[in-house]
Amino acid sequence: MSTAERHREAASPAAFDGRYARAGEYTGDAEAGRPLWADDPVGRRRMPDAVRNAAVRAVLIVALTLVQAVIAFFCTLAGSWLAFPMVLSSVGSTVVATWGVLDVWVTRQVWNQRNGVVSAPNSTARQRRRERRRARREARAAERSAGGSPRRGGTGQLSHP
Repeated sequence: MSTAERHREAASPAAFDGRYARAGEYTGDAEAGRPLWADDPVGRRRMPDAVRNAAVRAVLIVALTLVQAVIAFFCTLAGSWLAFPMVLSSVGSTVVATWGVLDVWVTRQVWNQRNGVVSAPNSTARQRRRERRRARREARAAERSAGGSPRRGGTGQLSHP
C-alpha cells in the first residue's frame, strides 16, 4: 500500500470513529457537530456527605500529623530545643489522626446502616432467600396435592360461627 493510498483511507469517513481528530481538524468546531470532549459515566457512586466530610477531616489531620513528624525529625537532627515538644505533640497528633481515620470508618458504617446498603445481585444472602422461598413454595404445593389445606375453617364459611 502506497503512502497516498494510506492517506486516502485514513481521510475517509468510514475510517474515522469520532474519537480522534483528523489532521488539521479542530474537534471543538460547531460545524463538525462533535464536542471537544465527551464525559464518561462515573464508575462509582458519590460518597455520602457525612462520610465525605469525615474523610476530608481525616486527610487534613493525617497530613498535618505527617508534617509535624517531619519537623520533629529535623529538629531532632539539628539538636534544637524544639525537638522534645515536637515529638510529644507528634505522639498526640498520631492519636488524633487514628481517631480521624476511625471516624471515617464508623461514619460510613452508620450511614450504611441507616440508609441501607445496595446488595449485589449475586450476594449469598439473596441466594439463600431464593432457596428458602422455593422450598416453601414446594412445601405448599406438596400440601395442596396431598389434599388437606392447612387453613382453618375448611367448611367454606366466610365468617366466624
